[in-house]
Amino acid sequence: MWVKICANTNLEDAQLAAAAGADAVGFVFAESSRRVTPAQVRAITPHLPDRVGKYGVFVDAGFDVIVAAIEECGLTGVQLHASNDVALQSRLRERFSNSLGIFRVIHFGGDLEERLREAQQDDAVDAVLVDSRTAILLGGTGLPFDWHAARSSFSGAGSHPRLIVAGGLNPENVGEAIATLRPWGVDVATGVEASTGKKDPAKVKAFAERARVAAHKAKLEETFEV
Repeated sequence: MWVKICANTNLEDAQLAAAAGADAVGFVFAESSRRVTPAQVRAITPHLPDRVGKYGVFVDAGFDVIVAAIEECGLTGVQLHASNDVALQSRLRERFSNSLGIFRVIHFGGDLEERLREAQQDDAVDAVLVDSRTAILLGGTGLPFDWHAARSSFSGAGSHPRLIVAGGLNPENVGEAIATLRPWGVDVATGVEASTGKKDPAKVKAFAERARVAAHKAKLEETFEV
């Protein structure tokens, strides 16, 4: 189970996530109470293990802005929300080849299955992150989407692109999300915070541990089902 701890605002929290076994950490470059600057992230990423992915979260950002952040901050991946540039993923793939992880964000809704089919046609995308949203927030809502309603879309999506669950996850419910949706990965931000922009060490550790336990259990169940 791939685990990402997102919306880090300081070195201590990013290192905490790495120590807890997270596969990746995220930094929000979009409008948010957890927004960080390239200069802040540049001071963090050199102190993280090479094995840990460093993902930038962008909303409606242009190609040049994203490229500049990747190069300045040493990012190894990007998470793209709501871009008007339909060729953005392809342009980034051409620029960075396979050295960059490219995630596309889809918000849960009645057209989820159709949008996942569309994403399957985009070879530039490594994974799709399915998130919840509200009328004013594109992410970081702290609210889960309807996992049971999404289950058939997840199970029918195939192996490309990989699917990541986000939105309202926390140590208490991540196991249920994994058992219901059987995703490739999980992404958490507000659900492991002590306060806005500050992680809770116990929650971060519990989230990573429970996600992996749930994934192992789901794998065993799949084996017996076969």
